[in-house]
Amino acid sequence: MSDGPRPTVRTYTVRHIRAESGELDIDFVDHGDHGPASAWARAAKPGAFCGFGGPGPVKLKCYYADDYLLAADMSAIPLVAASLEAMPEHAEGDAYFEILDRQDQQYIRAPKGIRQHWMVVTPQETPGDRIVEAILKRPWAQGTVQTCIAGERGMIKQLRAYISVERETLTADSYISGYWKVGLVEDEHQKMKRAEADDASPKRRFSILRDYMKTRTISAIWFGR
Repeated sequence: MSDGPRPTVRTYTVRHIRAESGELDIDFVDHGDHGPASAWARAAKPGAFCGFGGPGPVKLKCYYADDYLLAADMSAIPLVAASLEAMPEHAEGDAYFEILDRQDQQYIRAPKGIRQHWMVVTPQETPGDRIVEAILKRPWAQGTVQTCIAGERGMIKQLRAYISVERETLTADSYISGYWKVGLVEDEHQKMKRAEADDASPKRRFSILRDYMKTRTISAIWFGR
């Protein structure tokens, strides 16, 4: 990346990669010509330029749970799909997806013990409400529950409170992230997330202490920035 003005950046999960041919697959949500990424994808032809940065950190680094709980709206299907395809064959649990049309449903090579729930929502519904409802109704499994959930911010706030606070899921077992917020572009949403992370740092330290008292497996605790 040059020293000039920072280019417009959008974040994606790589769906497939073929190193031998120098190819990778990335799924785009088509927002028409209003979004920079979808506008580029619509007009792209062989040879079109696109810069890449990363890779970012792996969200689920290992799979050791007795039960798995995954969920995604359209923005996070590649993340959950990649996680499902990396799971051991004996894995059991549920994966919930919100899609806008039945044609958006896709084949994901997941363990047989993972039940996939594809829910078609209407534009009039609040994003994430169907996922929240399904997860709150789902019986909470005994043993270790590992989560991978991403989507609209409102959905994430509700599920984080339920999973991290009410169910007291250990931080190491839980990936829950807001990928977007209604009314904001990615740059604005990322700025909001950074500000909230700074405000929440004391809570983060408390959650680490809570996990330490339960497991005594972490190697360090820090109290300053």
